Amino acid sequence: MDERFAEVGNGITLCYESFGEPDAPPLLLIMGLGTQMVAWHEHFCRDLAGHGFRVIRFDNRDSGRSSRMDGAPVPTLAQIATRRIPNAPYKLADMALDTVGLLDALEIERAHLVGASMGGMIAQTVAARHPLRTRSLTSIMSNTGGRFTGQPALRSYPVLLGKSPTERDAYITHAAKMWGIIGSPGFERDDIELRAMLELSFDRGANPAGTARQLGAILASGDRRRELRAVHAPTLVIHGEADKLVAPSGGRATAKAIQGAELVTIPGMGHDLPRPAWPQIVGAIAELAHGADGAAGAESAVRAA
Repeated sequence: MDERFAEVGNGITLCYESFGEPDAPPLLLIMGLGTQMVAWHEHFCRDLAGHGFRVIRFDNRDSGRSSRMDGAPVPTLAQIATRRIPNAPYKLADMALDTVGLLDALEIERAHLVGASMGGMIAQTVAARHPLRTRSLTSIMSNTGGRFTGQPALRSYPVLLGKSPTERDAYITHAAKMWGIIGSPGFERDDIELRAMLELSFDRGANPAGTARQLGAILASGDRRRELRAVHAPTLVIHGEADKLVAPSGGRATAKAIQGAELVTIPGMGHDLPRPAWPQIVGAIAELAHGADGAAGAESAVRAA
């Protein structure tokens, strides 16, 4: 890995890695709750780069090798259960500012935004609040923060809310069990590849308190449907039809909230990015992004004329 670090403002440092040609159109990958950038598999990133993009993946704050908010309040189970987070140290809007700060640090004016789960929420927030920095938006297996759409299946709660072990092998076993519950039942899972990602994540820095703070940020941000009306970038919403963590209704609600958004659902896909679905996912992202760049180029030519 060619990990690098960027100061993005407010004392936050983000760890990131790039793929593809430096002068290609930039495409930013934003990962989800408690999940490090390595969950965007290196081959997935290179597949996207092969479509003519400069692909950048990064660890969100409180994840991986990016800044940890050590000492900041950690939401209690009672606060999470009631969705009342009175002392959230940050919200999705702050994580969106981290993302914009990364673009600033890399001297990128505008980027294609691709977010998975919480990363989709962050990408949506950037597109809504910072439209001039957004070329296109792809929201994968995410939701709008609405109370009655995109909610987890009841059977996922015991593992999701259970305390993560601190010992390496126990942590990896626990995490693999979680991915087994929320993963894609319609696609064969590569257990060796999954374990390698979990081992790398542990070695880069497991951060259960950070995951809880990120969950607090999601809940404290509330329902974002009204804000999503401000998104005017070309938008694609991708959702697995077998998602147990963010129900498919979350994807439908997201597409409904954003004017002109296209919804693509994938049979058998859960709350992960199964390798056999990469050609469809990568192809859809690339088609949206190239179409957005083409439309923007045509508009600029008309204005210049």
